[in-house]
Amino acid sequence: MIRARLSRRARFWREQAGNATVEFVIVFPVFLALFLFSLELAIITLRHTMLERGLDIAVRELRLGTGSAPQHDDIKQIICDNAMVISSCDATLRLEMVRTNIRTLATMPQDVNCVDSSEEAAPVRQFENGQQNDLMLLRACVKYSPLLPGMDLAQALDKDGAGQVAIVSRTAFVQEPL
Repeated sequence: MIRARLSRRARFWREQAGNATVEFVIVFPVFLALFLFSLELAIITLRHTMLERGLDIAVRELRLGTGSAPQHDDIKQIICDNAMVISSCDATLRLEMVRTNIRTLATMPQDVNCVDSSEEAAPVRQFENGQQNDLMLLRACVKYSPLLPGMDLAQALDKDGAGQVAIVSRTAFVQEPL
């Protein structure tokens, strides 16, 4: 009787029928997490690239304009029209433009003022059109909700009260003479 139990136990430990299943159960969650991490990172990169593209096109239109100085809403509309993958761009994009002296090069404030949908609406922080040959600094901030908010990458990003993450893009240009 004892010998029969020992032989069954020995056969069980020598059996190799479930090895592939055990390896799959151990390795698959790691590959799935890497895939989802890559997907989230790709979407963040795509949104940032499209915001940069929209900002570049808007600044190009500002520099090469026909003498008219576009206002805040015009610039925002140009950016949103060219940043196609940013959902509800009009509601989540905030612009800040300041004039700076070329010799002293005063910079923008370090704290980025983005739209926070969990708070009351705030007016435009600072937006001023420049005169001829003025150096202008323009900053755009857009908020989005992460695709997979429970994953490690989304947990590591700075979020506001509504759980949204900010993408910030900056540029500088010189106001061309008329």
